[in-house]
Amino acid sequence: MDKNYFDKPVKIEDSRFRYDAFKDGKVLYGKKHFPPMGWNSWNAFGSGNTEELTKAMADRIVELGLDKLGYQYVVLDDGCYGAERIDGHVEGDSVKFPGGFMAMSDYIHGKGLKFGMYNDIGSRLCSGLEVGTCGYEDVDTADYIKWGVDFIKVDNCYNVWDNATFSDPENARFTFAPGIKKIVLENGQEKIELSAVKDGIITGSRAYKEGEYIVGIGTFDGTAPDASPIGELSSELRFKVNVETEGEYDLTVICKTGKTEGIGSWLQAAVGEGEKTEIFYDDLVEVSDDKTEPIKIKLAAGENLLRLMNHRRQENTLTSYARIQEGFAKTGSDRDIVFSICEWGKTHPHNWGYKVGDTWRILNDITFQVGSDGDSGHASWEGAYTTSVTAQYNKAVIMDEFAGLDRGWNDPDMLMIGMDGLTETMNKTHMTMWCMMNAPLMLGMDLRNVTAGDAVYNIITNDELIALNQDELGVQAKRIYTTKAVAPDTTYIRDNDRLDVLAKPLMDGSIALSFINVGMGDRPDTLSIKPNLIMEYLSGKMVDAESFAGAERYEVKDLWSKEKKIYDAKEINEKGFTVSSIKANDNVTLRITPIYD
Repeated sequence: MDKNYFDKPVKIEDSRFRYDAFKDGKVLYGKKHFPPMGWNSWNAFGSGNTEELTKAMADRIVELGLDKLGYQYVVLDDGCYGAERIDGHVEGDSVKFPGGFMAMSDYIHGKGLKFGMYNDIGSRLCSGLEVGTCGYEDVDTADYIKWGVDFIKVDNCYNVWDNATFSDPENARFTFAPGIKKIVLENGQEKIELSAVKDGIITGSRAYKEGEYIVGIGTFDGTAPDASPIGELSSELRFKVNVETEGEYDLTVICKTGKTEGIGSWLQAAVGEGEKTEIFYDDLVEVSDDKTEPIKIKLAAGENLLRLMNHRRQENTLTSYARIQEGFAKTGSDRDIVFSICEWGKTHPHNWGYKVGDTWRILNDITFQVGSDGDSGHASWEGAYTTSVTAQYNKAVIMDEFAGLDRGWNDPDMLMIGMDGLTETMNKTHMTMWCMMNAPLMLGMDLRNVTAGDAVYNIITNDELIALNQDELGVQAKRIYTTKAVAPDTTYIRDNDRLDVLAKPLMDGSIALSFINVGMGDRPDTLSIKPNLIMEYLSGKMVDAESFAGAERYEVKDLWSKEKKIYDAKEINEKGFTVSSIKANDNVTLRITPIYD
């Protein structure tokens, strides 16, 4: 490996990996898949997973008939590798996986299931083992192809160029621009001085004024639940520059550099935007007497848009994940591999993840209290941080516009059904939320504790809920109503004392409508959702909106109680689809099918 590989991020030569290309809708690598279903070892066993336990889980998937419902991927998470590379290759932990990964793959495939593995774009795995894929992308992807991998989950710990989990906090120098006070433009004939605070224009929501400086020019850390996923989450400082003469100018930036959250040392300087963007500087800056060395830029006569920014937090992460997909492409294999991006929403992958992945995690782990052999681990319905069902739901539920068959899926992490801490009601609503939101359905329990016909089994095998998740139309549900009286589809709400209504269009022309009590108390409210409200939010996403609106009757089936009723359309148009008195953490989920005589 090149000894300078870890000095700083690679130069980005391809504009398709740039921030300005995030909204172009162009997929760079990979075939898109429906939300994956299966079992992942982490919530059940943490780093204590073994070959024996994994075989037992594969056996149970088949014994319980879960495979027939779509649960097909068996994924080894962190803790399966040996402590170091052998001749540059990763190998299985010789105690936990004595048979090796090829034998593990053969066993799982022999069951008619699919084999998944794990790695990290950093120098180490989250467990600390120094076998991260950074710098070894070609080697590792060739090995994964050899082992017959069908699914790969790739984490973001020890990110070499970001202050990610367990990384050097001083790596913030790569992810933020310097604090900027002023710019000077000169070409020998003209000299223009512009104040960052008085003349600059801040875009996005990350940057802010601090005295005479604009600081925080970079990207919000999305790992915590604080920032809404909606809006421009990476800021720039822009100037409208008028010059008399076309040609080359020296740009000097008066600034202060740093290595902390908000003030870094990496600067991007560009003129223009979109496809017309020309980047003139993209590197760490050296500052003397609070001034950068002159940066050569080109300006046209008249008005120019000068942009000072640092989008490298997102661009670097996209590039790192793309290297793995490039590695798979280099093998020449046509193996169909689901690519799961697991960087916990840190760089807002809902903006760029579709370019290289099938799914992208939206927050940190849903639980940090994972299980072990004989211990089921602990789950929470709500909590102050990300470790709960509702923390994940509250963010994912307003991210529907970022998902789809042509993009991929928001991933609010693995299901915690079957872990301690959740009631049967909570488990049912947890399942409903994930199915309505097209989230991956990755079981995270010890399946030896599940018996056919028990409460957990009945929840994870609700085929009509699974059908919503796997519906061929591939549209994530949209929240069309909430008792918080805000814009329901775009407002990030963390106060759980509320009722939500989600609507999801389906391929056969039906609508799934889910009434959810997010809070911990019973609600006496009566909610009535009329067809015109559904149409207001979903008409452009429905197979045949006019036919739904013009139905003569509606068949309404409760997907949990299985109760089915027929309603006259006139009654529904007047009174709406009505649900009353939802218990704490409970839901009522309906499949509404239009009927024509």
